Amino acid sequence: MESARIVGALARYTGDFALAEDVAQEALSEALVSWAVDGIPREPAGWLLTVGRRRAIDAFRRRAGRDECYALLARDLEVETPGADSLFAPEAIDDDVLALMFVACHPVLSREARLALTLRVVGGLTTEEIARAFLVPVATIQARITRAKKTLGAAQVPFAVPEPAQRAARLGSVLQVVYLVFTEGSFATGGSEWMRADLASEALRLARQLVRLSPEPEVFGLLALLELGAARFPARVDAAGRPVLLEDQDRRLWDRAAIRRGRGALQRAAVNGLGFYGLQAAIAECHAVAGSVAETDWARIVILYEALGRLAPSPVVELNRAVAVAMASGPAAGLALVDEIDVPGSPLVPSVRGELLLRLDRVDEARSALRQAIALCTSDIERAALERKLIRSHPPRARRDRVDESDAYVDIVYIARHD
Repeated sequence: MESARIVGALARYTGDFALAEDVAQEALSEALVSWAVDGIPREPAGWLLTVGRRRAIDAFRRRAGRDECYALLARDLEVETPGADSLFAPEAIDDDVLALMFVACHPVLSREARLALTLRVVGGLTTEEIARAFLVPVATIQARITRAKKTLGAAQVPFAVPEPAQRAARLGSVLQVVYLVFTEGSFATGGSEWMRADLASEALRLARQLVRLSPEPEVFGLLALLELGAARFPARVDAAGRPVLLEDQDRRLWDRAAIRRGRGALQRAAVNGLGFYGLQAAIAECHAVAGSVAETDWARIVILYEALGRLAPSPVVELNRAVAVAMASGPAAGLALVDEIDVPGSPLVPSVRGELLLRLDRVDEARSALRQAIALCTSDIERAALERKLIRSHPPRARRDRVDESDAYVDIVYIARHD
């Protein structure tokens, strides 16, 4: 939870992005041994930062010709106490994390390298989670991250939030990273939890910071999307942590203040027409203002997906549009579109197809599709939901009149993971 802040503070302290992450990891390794013996310190983050600084000093000592830098870093170190480090002051945290994001999104890196590095270092996602997000092998992501660190070091990229004139080249990547972190928090790709609220909260906090830093329409569009998505969190899981389907959610639990904030940000985003994030926020707004699934303006959602597909073509955008078409015009119309879509290695298409086939009473085909989706699932909770659906398909059920959120992925935010 504190890794981005610690790495950010160490990067500002040392001026070396790769070194900062290395010494942060060394500090964590030391903590695993030390804390098991001495107990967890009162200020764990401060302890890690202090140890990380000491490891940075050791690294500089090993480098020839760095005596002056070593002397600067070592000054007054002995009189400082864990948790009292001015570099870890609360008012400096936001700038450090944002600076870390902008460094990782420097134009000297390829787009793929920027996203992989930032998601790993700032978002705290594992290489496996990032690989699933982009549907590529884990080894590919590991290689991108390693090359990115070396490139930043060779280019001597300074650790700082860039001046306004320099932000434009990096802002798009920063927005996409925040978007992807929120998506992983909203729909965990692996593990036993349906959501990772800590990741989603961090992404929302960063989006609010970005609005203050760069109050541009597309930044407001992203903030609107995240606020509207987070508004539904209180109703998305039950007391046992199990997912609650969209139609079954108690909409009284939705955060109305977050909905108001999201709609206000959406108005700011629409000044010159909605972009990629603004269109998704408009879809989320359709859900947020509807009294029920049946009362949702599905025809408008179809139109918004069509606009999104023209702006940013993607098979997952088309899959979401197909779900909206099924809701607006019936399962047969949606299934015809789904049968033309392919998202390799993902459970999305077979799970949606299985649901629509069940609604059409084509049970044998539906069960085959659900088994395929289960085999592709990496989330324990998602797999369990699909297994329950498979069990309920024996014997054939009456035709259903809805698409479950967990099966059909009505929520637009899910696009981010596969876009």
